[in-house]
Amino acid sequence: MPLYILATRFDFEQNDLAKRKEQGKKWLELVKAKVPDVKWIAHYAILGPYDFLDIFEAENETQAAKVSLLSRAHGATQAESWTAIKYADFLSLIEDLQ
Repeated sequence: MPLYILATRFDFEQNDLAKRKEQGKKWLELVKAKVPDVKWIAHYAILGPYDFLDIFEAENETQAAKVSLLSRAHGATQAESWTAIKYADFLSLIEDLQ
């Protein structure tokens, strides 16, 4: 399955930090209910312009877009989704082009 990365930013002034764990759990349950074929690889809190980074597999960009939209609908002030290619697969692409 294709690999996707979702970077999100939250306005912690409008989202109670003490409730972050509960909110994150509810969001993940919602995503699993609405987009059940998504396979979670990793979830990180990060430093920089975004607050969280999720890595997941989805069947297609439509499913990945649903994950992103659910993030925006449930507290993220910004969400960016990217397609990712595993490094070994990337090297194979280069070999195919030579």
